[in-house]
Amino acid sequence: MQVQIRDLVLAHLEWNGKGIGIDIGCGNAPLVIKLAQKYPVAQIMGIDYWGKTWGYSKNACQRNARIEGVGKRVIFQKASGSALPFKGGCFDVVVSNLAFHEVRDIKDKKEVIREALRVAKKGGRFVFQDLFLMHRIYGKTDDLLSTVRSLGITEVKFVKTGDSSFIPKILKLKFMVGALGILYGEK
Repeated sequence: MQVQIRDLVLAHLEWNGKGIGIDIGCGNAPLVIKLAQKYPVAQIMGIDYWGKTWGYSKNACQRNARIEGVGKRVIFQKASGSALPFKGGCFDVVVSNLAFHEVRDIKDKKEVIREALRVAKKGGRFVFQDLFLMHRIYGKTDDLLSTVRSLGITEVKFVKTGDSSFIPKILKLKFMVGALGILYGEK
């Protein structure tokens, strides 16, 4: 089920596959790899903080990408989602799966969304899945969407992950999958 939930990010991504994408909070790179496989001419970057295990984690990501045949089109870099080391508007696609709430060096998680959108090109696409329905983290959904729109976003949509047909009713509780949502659209 975790794979199906992760794949919802790809299912909401409308992209021609040309250019450069970034996965913020890539972990051991499953979404980076899936993006590179789905879009065979794209270059994909994965960033994560990884803490003290940075060297080990980067090596694991690179190994996973090589095994899956996309090692030459992906790169991994240590960075915090709260302060991405890139100029604004440099990525055609920005994605993240269940990572924004984990960014520890900033309290307001809306700032992590703002930073992710900052690095998207004008006309670029984005898909973020996180605990967007946890009001103590992101506030009310309507307020979150207003905040995103105020950042100059052309189009933003929101779906509840728990509305997906493959998720059993018992997992749709607020403290489980019921807290997950997907923000997606175009800058």
